[in-house]
Amino acid sequence: MSPIKVLLLPLLLLIAQNAQAQVTFERILNAADEPHNWLTYSGNYSGNRHSELDQIEPGNVNDLQLKWVFQAQSLEKFEATPLVVDGIMYLTEAPNTVTALDAKLGRVFWRYEYTPSNQSRPCCGRVNRGLAILGETLFMATIDAQLIAIDVVTGQPIWKAAVADPNSGYAMTLAPLIVKDKVLVGVAGGEYGVRGFISAYEVDTGEEAWRFYTIPGPGEPGHETWEGGGDAWAHGGASVWVTGSYDPELNLTYWGIGNPGPDWNPAQRPGDNLYSDSVVALNADTGELEWYFQFTPNDDYDYDSVQIPVLVDLDTRVFSSGKLMLWGNRNGFFYVLDRTTGEFIRGNPFVRVNWASGLDESGRPIETPQPAGATTYPCVGGGTNWYSPSYSPDTELFYVSAWEGCGHVFRPVEVEYLSGQRFLGGRPTYANPGAPGLPSLFRGPINNWTETEGTGAVIAIDPRTGGERWRFNMTDVTTSGILTTASNIVFTGGREGYFYALHAETGELLWRTSLGGMIASGPITYAIDGKQYVTATSGNGLFVFGLRE
Repeated sequence: MSPIKVLLLPLLLLIAQNAQAQVTFERILNAADEPHNWLTYSGNYSGNRHSELDQIEPGNVNDLQLKWVFQAQSLEKFEATPLVVDGIMYLTEAPNTVTALDAKLGRVFWRYEYTPSNQSRPCCGRVNRGLAILGETLFMATIDAQLIAIDVVTGQPIWKAAVADPNSGYAMTLAPLIVKDKVLVGVAGGEYGVRGFISAYEVDTGEEAWRFYTIPGPGEPGHETWEGGGDAWAHGGASVWVTGSYDPELNLTYWGIGNPGPDWNPAQRPGDNLYSDSVVALNADTGELEWYFQFTPNDDYDYDSVQIPVLVDLDTRVFSSGKLMLWGNRNGFFYVLDRTTGEFIRGNPFVRVNWASGLDESGRPIETPQPAGATTYPCVGGGTNWYSPSYSPDTELFYVSAWEGCGHVFRPVEVEYLSGQRFLGGRPTYANPGAPGLPSLFRGPINNWTETEGTGAVIAIDPRTGGERWRFNMTDVTTSGILTTASNIVFTGGREGYFYALHAETGELLWRTSLGGMIASGPITYAIDGKQYVTATSGNGLFVFGLRE
């Protein structure tokens, strides 16, 4: 067993005093009724990262000032979204340390340090994106594929469940999702040829309640989409590494599924490769599949579809059903789906796309593969990626962080599957050999690439038309999520280290500050004693802002 260490400070009484009540499932269901808290990864079950707080508004946003800073003990990318519950902030530091802080002053109450197995091998950084909470228990998924329950007051572990084997390349980097009395997670590891799955665990014991494999096995519907008669399905990837959403009326939980493996050699896995690059709608009680929609069949380009499913209700005079799902996909298209049935309603490109000329009436891409040696758009990083979008019910616009003008040359290579080893099938290159390429995961200390390799933008999209309402351009690409508020502000960041406030209706820059490091998570907002705060992570620090007093 990995060593576990808990460091306590003598402030447990203060935590207990601030905890007004347990975080029940009903509180998470009705998170909009307590906007002073941030109770789940996306702020609510709809995944829209929208807050009803409005104290910080366009007229006073220039009065924002730094209130406190928390410096993590890790130099990894800071991708975590904190939770805030009744004045206490719960935060993960990479790879798997949980910290409880005073959300008003930044004082640390306790730290729980988990040391992952030395066999853990997440593909793209030893990161963690956050926690879930229910009752008086926090839940953390680890990079060695363990699920840990932690006492919110003491920081002591309660139970630990082995979800998968890290020796085979399995990992977990996502924030868990609470639904009723279960905690849901998905596994990463597609680059190592794992077989992806989503699983649910009893919150009290850690016992597995159900498991849904994202690649159908022999005899199951969809298995025929792994053609050729071999065992490509058994190590076909389709991992799940970003948190899903939940519709309590339909009792469906929605999850985006990653790319098939090997990543860049589809000839080794002929067929559509279900349910890779899809969204799946599962019965939250049983894990049974209700419906699916596939965005990129037989993916050539590593266009994971793990983006956040954003659930909205819009006018049925425009849509056949008012219960919609909005999706800015890594493949460069924006989609509107009926979340009851999975029916395709609309799809439009939101960045430069040439791998497909459009979508047919069912939403299937009309593919236009580029000649050998030619550049395909978007690049491996995609039109967008894991960083969270936002939807404002006030403006009725969808906001997405995008990579524009970024392309790659794809060259497939035959690769043999070996358990626990990389299973990629090629290596994309930029179109200008010898020129500095755009870094995909880390910005790097020196900016030696140019805008010809790609730029970043925040794009506001009208779901009714699929068209762009406005665009805020950045010099570098962006890895920041987006937050919208009831005062018509969009908070976001970029890899240049700027933290921005934009006008949600026009995209006008209202305020910005330089934090000095890459911003790689989504802002959140909360309130204590009637005062609103907004957070941003940059480099290895968490920065908390409030209005000048």
